[in-house]
Amino acid sequence: MLDARKNWIRPKNDIVKDRPMRMLFRRSFSFDEMPETAQLMVSADSRYKLYANGQLVEAGPCKGDSEVWFYDTLELASYLRTGKNVIAVEVLAFPNEHGNGSFSIFRTGHPGLFVSGKAESRHIAIDLSADEQWRGCVDPGFSIIKESDLFAPLQMLEERKAHPELIHWKLADYDDSSWENVVYDTQLSAEFSPGNLSERKIPFLYRENKHFIDVRMVQTEKEMHELDAFLEGNHPVTVEKNQKLILELNAGEEETGYLRLNIAGGKGSVVKLLTSEGYVQEGFQGDLKVPFKKDRLDMENGYLYGFTDTYYPAGNGTHDRPEEYTPFWFRTFRFVRLEVETKEEPMTLLSFDYDETGYPLEVKTTAAADDPDFEAIWDISERSLRRCMHETYEDCPFYEQLQYVMDSRTQILYTYAVSGDDRLARKCIDDFRRSQRSDGLTNSSHPNYESNVIPGFSIYYIFMVYDHMMYFGDKELLREHLPHIDRVLGFFHKHLTEQGYVDKVGGLNGRARFWSFIDWAAEWKQTSGIPPATLQGPITMESLIYIYGLKAAAEIASYLGFTDLADSFCLEAEKVQDAVLKFMMGKKGMLTDGPGVEDYSQHVQVFAVLTGTISREEGRKALLETIEKKEEYPQCSVAMAFYLFRALEETGLYEYTREYWGIWRRMLARHSTTCIEDEIQERSDCHAWGALILYELPTVILGVRPGGPGYQSVMIHPQPGYLKEAEGDVITPMGMVHVHWIKDEDEKLQLEYDAPEDVTVIVKE
Repeated sequence: MLDARKNWIRPKNDIVKDRPMRMLFRRSFSFDEMPETAQLMVSADSRYKLYANGQLVEAGPCKGDSEVWFYDTLELASYLRTGKNVIAVEVLAFPNEHGNGSFSIFRTGHPGLFVSGKAESRHIAIDLSADEQWRGCVDPGFSIIKESDLFAPLQMLEERKAHPELIHWKLADYDDSSWENVVYDTQLSAEFSPGNLSERKIPFLYRENKHFIDVRMVQTEKEMHELDAFLEGNHPVTVEKNQKLILELNAGEEETGYLRLNIAGGKGSVVKLLTSEGYVQEGFQGDLKVPFKKDRLDMENGYLYGFTDTYYPAGNGTHDRPEEYTPFWFRTFRFVRLEVETKEEPMTLLSFDYDETGYPLEVKTTAAADDPDFEAIWDISERSLRRCMHETYEDCPFYEQLQYVMDSRTQILYTYAVSGDDRLARKCIDDFRRSQRSDGLTNSSHPNYESNVIPGFSIYYIFMVYDHMMYFGDKELLREHLPHIDRVLGFFHKHLTEQGYVDKVGGLNGRARFWSFIDWAAEWKQTSGIPPATLQGPITMESLIYIYGLKAAAEIASYLGFTDLADSFCLEAEKVQDAVLKFMMGKKGMLTDGPGVEDYSQHVQVFAVLTGTISREEGRKALLETIEKKEEYPQCSVAMAFYLFRALEETGLYEYTREYWGIWRRMLARHSTTCIEDEIQERSDCHAWGALILYELPTVILGVRPGGPGYQSVMIHPQPGYLKEAEGDVITPMGMVHVHWIKDEDEKLQLEYDAPEDVTVIVKE
């Protein structure tokens, strides 16, 4: 921990704590010789972007919470020069009120900047820590606009009225003599964040400059070849006075990036940037008013729906010293609608591009099979995973950017399967540990500035810890989390009925204490993703999820040597299973969605199989019933496909995955470049719980998986299903494993593999 009490500063005047603020800081200094090192430790409440001599160095800090606030260590020497230098930092500060700030970004009521460090040359050392030589001001023309009146978790859209005196504030030759000296925040305590700081635990996000690939729609007098040259950065475009220009620009795929527009002139003009995931049709659906979506490229029958930033230029930019507009936060987009309306002065658009950003995921696994759509499905899945990884895992980058535990559990598995990287996973697991409430439940999403509980989601936190055990076997991590796992399970134990199953612990979203979300099944649309049995009492799924968590926890406890605890978890699981079989078995010989109801779903049959509550043969029969009579049973959607595929694998029905891959084939048919959230409302076009093939191909179809906790051996257990051939190189903590199999004329599997010499390989037919 770093005691940060002496290094927090804020502008002297104009601090407003009831709305978001954009605070600007500068520190000028000079060197007579080239500096050799310039290391700064930096943090902010709530977010910072640090520039050295006008160049963006880094954005941060990493998302934390009320218990852990992170700082970044930056090396600036390569950005500095002899003569005058400047470090410029813009800080986005959110107010304490939850509804007036981004849900996933914590704040403290003490908005400001933390800086500590120095720059050194061979003969000179300059202290750059927060002191009276830093100057600051608040941007008077900056506002955050809620993206929706119904649900606005992101709160990063801007309305910015550029102040002429602030246009070139990041440059070394800017005159900041009118700015105030900063003041220290003397109210911080070393006991609480951000009075103490923790070092960043994950790598910095990457940034890669990119250009839009083409213009989809134009409303202007300009020739298309001029616009193409403009997009490439080679040809400025001038909008004459009292004119309007509209361009719909195509990035070619779903992106997360920092937009950057450089302009000259245009005083009195208005610039609007609408970011969109695709073309939508007229009309809206659902409580959140989601637009209808079909072909994402259909501009003839649709329009771009999205979120709009509005910028009012100062108008004093030139070709040599342009006025730049970059929204503070990265934007999610596949298309951008650029709209410029001039008044009494013309505006010249000098360039418009973006810096793609995200977690530096290094995909090492390659895998292929003889399904002709797998390559394209892998492509949109890998992109989905990348776009949903920044400083946390995210449910969706466009709408929420919240790290949900159910989503993240599978996203982490996909990350392990293709990269072997567990750094973001470890942070995610720790985030949810810190979110635990006094009743034992965790937040369903975290970091989250408010309480946000879905009871069953707390069990997915246990699965995360279990998965890490299987891949990495880190006993220190497991010991840290086991008490918290016990507390999660304790909540469900306290809420068992006299009959022995889990009582009604939640219900409809907004109408019960907790939302008991299970899946976005079409038949559950009116009950917000929950079996309608919830209207009559407990739901079977919460008992099954509890059993599943008990069994995972038992394996963790056993691995750590706590055999008595493991035995108690197993005994509890058996008792709940007995109650489920006694009170939830329906007239069809299948488990119902709740006690005393004759509603059935595929979901309950899937989790009955995965928990061993019913036998393999019973599970096979029940699953076949839901597959062959789809119209009678709510089907697992994108969110639950991972668990459906595990149940099909367990019951020897893996060949039926052929038809369930149809979910992804329909995505491709609608020209999606990332995996959609669901097929009901299709709210989000990028939801990485749908990146299933990243796990399925290497881990199941090729069959490379842990042979025990900590990957103590490599198990190769292919599941060919309907496929005839598969091949790939799969990354594991033990090194790269190559697998190739092909079915011969007798449908027997001919398997070849190659693994590191010192690795024990177990082949399971």
